Amino acid sequence: MRQCLLVALYCACCAASLRADGEPPAAPREFRAVWVATLDNIDWPSRSGRSVDQQRQEAVQILDRVVELQLNAVILQVRSAADAIYPSQLEPWSRCLTGVQGRVPEPHWDPLQYWIEQAHQRGLELHAWLNPCRAHTGRSELAESHIARRRPDLVCRYGDLLWLDPGRSETTQHTLNVVSDLLGRYDLDGLHVDDYFYTYKIEQKGGGTMHFPDDDSWGLRQSAESQQSRADWRRSNVNRLVQGLWTRVRSERPEIRFGISPFGIGRPGRVRGITGFDQYDGIFADPEYWLEQGWCDYMAPQLYWSIDQPAQSFPVLLQFWLEQSGGRSPIWPGLLTSRVGATTKKFPAEEIVRQVAVTRRILSSPGQLHFSMKTLLKNPEGVTDRLAAEVYSTAALTPIHRRDQGGRPPVPLARLSPDQSRLVLRSADEGAVRLFAVWLQCEDRWSFSVVPPMLAELELPPGTSRCHVTAVSRTGVESAPAVLEIRPAR
Repeated sequence: MRQCLLVALYCACCAASLRADGEPPAAPREFRAVWVATLDNIDWPSRSGRSVDQQRQEAVQILDRVVELQLNAVILQVRSAADAIYPSQLEPWSRCLTGVQGRVPEPHWDPLQYWIEQAHQRGLELHAWLNPCRAHTGRSELAESHIARRRPDLVCRYGDLLWLDPGRSETTQHTLNVVSDLLGRYDLDGLHVDDYFYTYKIEQKGGGTMHFPDDDSWGLRQSAESQQSRADWRRSNVNRLVQGLWTRVRSERPEIRFGISPFGIGRPGRVRGITGFDQYDGIFADPEYWLEQGWCDYMAPQLYWSIDQPAQSFPVLLQFWLEQSGGRSPIWPGLLTSRVGATTKKFPAEEIVRQVAVTRRILSSPGQLHFSMKTLLKNPEGVTDRLAAEVYSTAALTPIHRRDQGGRPPVPLARLSPDQSRLVLRSADEGAVRLFAVWLQCEDRWSFSVVPPMLAELELPPGTSRCHVTAVSRTGVESAPAVLEIRPAR
């Protein structure tokens, strides 16, 4: 990893022109994330039953690839179906680890803690991704501690799925307790939920869709809800959960980001020429309302269509969500990078390159989330190579956390080696610093690099005349700079 970073420093020496005042430009900022899915071993671990050492090696392989691509955030699925990839008193171990839900890994370890430590050593943000209401998929055996066995009254069977009933206050409270447990025990940079609130409808053989079996909770609704239609009542249940998640993060860990990734199309008729699934009536989600209320720190609508697909146009939908936000929350769309090399509904690699360009053109605070990591590892049609060479050729900090920036970290302790060939970095307060932002002046050009704390010494490219270094806090705030001049050799 050290060699890769030194090469990046050397090759990026013409990244920005010298300003009139001789100072470097502002650090580039962009939220560059990838989803790492654990459900059914989509991304990690590659299959269940791998040894602990193999699972660790695969995690490191993923994180090193993220660094090579100059992404800066990982969205790791930690709770895919009312289970956990970490030791929990509330939910059983995920079967993605051992193949059996509830089975403790041997030797015992904490995968989430390992991911966080390894991500932070590399200067990456680690966001915990939860599926809010999915309880089980398929017919595999449930652990005794699973909520569907402990409290079957709180879980609905829908086809082959088990689903936490959003209409029961106890299920909402259970999910909020899981969140508080995560926030209290782990040094996370974000909490992230997707679109699995009420389930997507299952078509019946004879026509129509299968009824979601929430008659019991509908019958138990409060008197204040008695005048609501069933659809409005379901939406209010989802709204209550989203607001509860937002409140927990804001009150218990205000320094981290709360992100939501809804289905990518808003209510029908809101955007001329756009058609498709109606999440407002289909899964009773109203992300437009959540944006209006400011219930998230970023929204990542799943814009899984191409730029040139008129009925679900990527740029048109991106503009729509940006307008709905009204500047209250950043919009960082989810890209379906996994369509590159797919057998059906295939995207060329050029499509993803163009979509990132669209986000940079439309968004004042750009960002993207790629689904999913497996594609970036396999590199179909050279998409990973193109992202590295054309899209993420230079490093970027994540945007500053708007809601809770905190104070500026202390100026870094930077010095030159005696022969002035290396830059040595230390933090005056390790707990306040996530990484270093380094500008190097080579003749009349500045180069920019993000330096993780695990890399304390950097070899300077020939011709470097000045080093401008800031410490960056976990919320993205930069310190005042440490500036070092390099004297020409005599």
